Amino acid sequence: MNHRIGFGYDIHKLAPGEELWLGGIKLDFELGTVGHSDADVLIHAICDALLGAVNLRDIGYHFPDTDSKWKGADSKNILKEVTELLGHKGYKVGNIDSTIVLEQPKINPHIEQMQKVLAPLMDIGVDNVSIKATTSEKLSFVGREEGVKAFAVALVYKDK
Repeated sequence: MNHRIGFGYDIHKLAPGEELWLGGIKLDFELGTVGHSDADVLIHAICDALLGAVNLRDIGYHFPDTDSKWKGADSKNILKEVTELLGHKGYKVGNIDSTIVLEQPKINPHIEQMQKVLAPLMDIGVDNVSIKATTSEKLSFVGREEGVKAFAVALVYKDK
């Protein structure tokens, strides 16, 4: 089998009056992410990891914020399209390991639901989607609750 890995990172500003989408689910919180699409920082990091693993550039290349088609887009649809792009090159997703960095709200109670939403979009089992959560211990823009960031690593493979 041919295995490849990719790394992804994303960051979005937090602001009042916006929705907070993380891992494909909407969280009830007074701050939300600002972005061209729904600004789901976790999905965007996963997409970049998958695209990078197969040398298909990055999410901004395929889904540019200059294209009105992606204005307000549901990032779950973007992840599904990224998975299809991998398939066109003969690759499948093996597993994802990711981390969300955010002071509030607490993410741990939502991880299982996120895994259940994300796994079928990539045609993998829930056990192959690792999501961890941490804070920045009140340091930097994340600590001041001005933004959220996420990191992801993806393993992809070819059967033949």
